[in-house]
Amino acid sequence: MESPTLADWVGDIETFTGRQWQREPAVFTPEALAPPFDLDVLDAAFDGGLLRTPYLEMVRSDKVTVPTEAYTTSRVVNGVTHEGFADRAKVIERLRAGATLLLRCVDQWHRPTGELVARLSEELGRRVEAFFFLTPAGGQGLAVHRDDADVFVLQAAGRKTWYVHDAPAAADWSLGELPDDERSRQRLHRVLEPGDLLYVPRGFAHRAVGAAGLSAHLSLTIRDLSLQDLRTALAQQLAEGSALPARPLGQAAIADACGTLLGQARERLDTIGPEDLLLAARAASLPPATPTRPESFAETARAWETGGPGTGRPGLGSVGRTWRRLRAAARATH
Repeated sequence: MESPTLADWVGDIETFTGRQWQREPAVFTPEALAPPFDLDVLDAAFDGGLLRTPYLEMVRSDKVTVPTEAYTTSRVVNGVTHEGFADRAKVIERLRAGATLLLRCVDQWHRPTGELVARLSEELGRRVEAFFFLTPAGGQGLAVHRDDADVFVLQAAGRKTWYVHDAPAAADWSLGELPDDERSRQRLHRVLEPGDLLYVPRGFAHRAVGAAGLSAHLSLTIRDLSLQDLRTALAQQLAEGSALPARPLGQAAIADACGTLLGQARERLDTIGPEDLLLAARAASLPPATPTRPESFAETARAWETGGPGTGRPGLGSVGRTWRRLRAAARATH
């Protein structure tokens, strides 16, 4: 594993890979851990007025459902009522009642978080997502559960107590909340302070309880491959190079296509090794490559002004600029 970003957080990568990665939970205190999303950024998101469901949700571990209307409001745009806009006053009221604010896929709508996620994804060759949790003291957003991802928790504000339990005992384990009859040994019990970083290996059961103040943390989930990912990649590998018509016409043609596909699959299986399948599945699981940052509106305006490439029109030219100056002078005299 090579990741300059993780090295800044956990120290020596070889030591982390050998001792903790997918083996053991651990807490680190980097010299300068600054989560890209914190309470100030959260306030800015609310101030912007566009934060809405499904990007925000309020949850409780005690199975009490928090209805959407309890923390959102509606707005009328062009005569049409739209629901699900974040309402800060309602959210704070729900926080005081013990609920946790959960912001989903922060990387999709907050640029600095998106840049961190993209960097980690490129370094690790994994799909990475970001979630933000805001929990009151004594509150618990999620019951003890397992995630299908390695999780890095960046504590941004307040204090939160974490309990991390054993990995699944069986290979065929389930995601989500642990059944009442499943017990697992506690492996880590720690109160995180701002600047601390917690690593939870994939599948290790865990829960978190607010310890003091409003506890805020950013969770970065690093996904790994499932059996379904491998099956999908295998199907794609077996289908490569097939020149059969997409819609064989008639039963005889369909039967011929079956035979041809089976023959091609058998030939392809002899050329595909486990490493080939693994690489193909990893490539397919990654998000599309981040495109080059599109031209900004300010850049478009400048190009439009000068008749730059892609504007579809010439620049103003000397006559146009002179006319604009004359108009500005005329306005100034009035």
